[in-house]
Amino acid sequence: MKSVQALACVHPRGRFQKLLRCARRTTIVAACAGLIALSSCAPGDNASVASGDDWRVHGGDPSSQRHSRLMDVNEKTVGQLGLAWWVDLDTDAGQEATPIMRDGTLYVISAYDVVRAVDARTGKTRWTYDPEVRAAASRSCCGPVSRGVAVEDGRVFVGALDGRLIALDSNTGKPDWQVQTIDQPHPAPVNYSITGAPRVVKGLIVIGNGGAEFGARGYVTAYDRKTGRKVWRFYTVPGKPGVKDGEISDSALAKAGSSWHGEWWRWGGGGTVWDAIEYDADLNLLYIGVGNGSPTNYGLRSEGKGDNLFLSSIVALRADTGEYVWHYQQTPGESWDYTATQNIIFADLTIAGQPRKVLMQAPKNGLFYILDRATGELISAKPFATINWTKGVDRKSGRPIVNPAAQYFRGQQPAFVMPSSGGAHNWPPMAYDPDGGLVYIPVQDMGLPFAATKDPEIRPGVYNTGTAIPGGDVMRKAELKAATRSMKGYLLAWNPVTGQAAWRREMVSSFNGGVLSTAGGLIFQGNGERKFVAYRAKNGTPLWSFDAQTGIVAPPITYRLDGVQYIAVMAGWGGAWPMLGGQMALTSGNAVGPNRLLVFRIGGKASLPRLAPRSVSAAPPPADKGTTRLIARGDGLYGQYCVRCHGIAAVSASMVPDLRRSGFLAGPELETVVLGGALAEAGMPSFQGKLTLSDLEAVRAYLIHQANRPTE
Repeated sequence: MKSVQALACVHPRGRFQKLLRCARRTTIVAACAGLIALSSCAPGDNASVASGDDWRVHGGDPSSQRHSRLMDVNEKTVGQLGLAWWVDLDTDAGQEATPIMRDGTLYVISAYDVVRAVDARTGKTRWTYDPEVRAAASRSCCGPVSRGVAVEDGRVFVGALDGRLIALDSNTGKPDWQVQTIDQPHPAPVNYSITGAPRVVKGLIVIGNGGAEFGARGYVTAYDRKTGRKVWRFYTVPGKPGVKDGEISDSALAKAGSSWHGEWWRWGGGGTVWDAIEYDADLNLLYIGVGNGSPTNYGLRSEGKGDNLFLSSIVALRADTGEYVWHYQQTPGESWDYTATQNIIFADLTIAGQPRKVLMQAPKNGLFYILDRATGELISAKPFATINWTKGVDRKSGRPIVNPAAQYFRGQQPAFVMPSSGGAHNWPPMAYDPDGGLVYIPVQDMGLPFAATKDPEIRPGVYNTGTAIPGGDVMRKAELKAATRSMKGYLLAWNPVTGQAAWRREMVSSFNGGVLSTAGGLIFQGNGERKFVAYRAKNGTPLWSFDAQTGIVAPPITYRLDGVQYIAVMAGWGGAWPMLGGQMALTSGNAVGPNRLLVFRIGGKASLPRLAPRSVSAAPPPADKGTTRLIARGDGLYGQYCVRCHGIAAVSASMVPDLRRSGFLAGPELETVVLGGALAEAGMPSFQGKLTLSDLEAVRAYLIHQANRPTE
């Protein structure tokens, strides 16, 4: 079946070079003689020949399978696993990063982009670098988080929240060079941010960005890794008709423009590449996962017409030049914040009796995709979670059969859609065991009501989704209960060849951490219940757990030094779901706790300090005197300006203050903070020029109303 949607007739025809995946062999091939325990000898210097004892790149190896060949920690020994050491992090906004371990040093990045080089044996900090981005915290849709750094040629590459790409000396932590990557679109500047990890591709550093919720136009850029000089840029959606960017994407976007309608460019268009970027050295292809539309409302964005390329697509580019090769669009006319930015895994699979070189992805929309990574041909797309937006994928065209009831933008009534904008699988990475043949996915079932906004106005610096985003009170009780009932979180073992689940392990929380697979027959994952757990890979049986004192959303890694295998994970509850989930995220209990880097080994004897109870103000709230109309207005404003940090229904499930318990509710301090910027250095931006004093009083009335209501 040929279902790739290509804009050009040319497909990659280069010879397949033999992949030297030495870690999959019991002996070392001659090409790798003299090197011990190689994780990969695939060509291309983003996969530079290295010890399999390290964790050298974001996905663990050039295939990004997040699977380790280390097996000292296994089903028989995991019960002896203990805490070796930890590092307290002086940020509390959530941890999402994958640590990088090279030559005895762990390189980690915490919230607000604070980078640390840590002795991987002892936890002693060698250096710390703070790019001072707290003032840029409001640029991110989902907290001041980072998913990692890249390390190569004696440099640590950092994508900062404020848009800078920074190269640090790996020995000292001092900047070698930095460049501002943020575009300045017209007619008005928008809030771009970077939360993803840079990728080393040949002699280049490739970085994307986020900001589709605020009116951004997506792109990826490649920079010379020695100097920071821009080499190429590829925009993912077309700009204003008749206006060229002067970039390598111009020719592809000239053809993609016919898939857009109306004046989409006024809204930015979206399509930000905020996470998935992977490189196949043998094909010299760079794969980027493209995000959601801006605004989300397809009727507003493109008059409800056209596919809107390259939204919600995987796009293959020539790594050297950024030249377009092929694309596959997962959700044409994207309308529900269904990004294709979730992690991409390469594998060699036998499908229908034929060996195939594939890429696999489980994106937000709930379908597990397998594509031929040379041509983009769709091999399969099977639902791995509960979904109702589509009835499946047409085998002939490769397009989803969209459920008309989910198309809220065509009518006046809200549509309860599954998955929600949080996705069936969000950014916490899945992993693949090539020996067992299973993919391990952190899945969440959840639906939310979608409705078109009644006030379609572009507002710089706030959510411009074109959908109603209530604080939680306007979300009717029945809708809130339906959303809560639909919530399930589980670790899913998925057979990509058969398209069926092998097993699933239910979780207390609907949003849980990324996954690590090991040759020791184990799967490691943190969760929203404050636990770090090892499961038997064959059937999901829990074999070991550790009380992390906080929820974990980051993915673990493993490495070996001096013959000792270590497991490391960044622990800290935060990011999109704990904040945006608000009241619903509390299904996991109070998952907020100290943010730390935790490292384990067999025989580890360390223990964490006793967890102090979280202090909550017991002061009674001001009397609820707001009118129904004023409270409803404040609810809508809260949804636009505040919900992304302070939570649905003003219920905070993260370290961000719970505004219902704020001592500022009754006095002038609220104006000083919200409009005057008194706490800007702490990450609370000023909304002067965006909110009027009248607006603030409506928000105050809503918060006081919520403070006087019991949490349901």
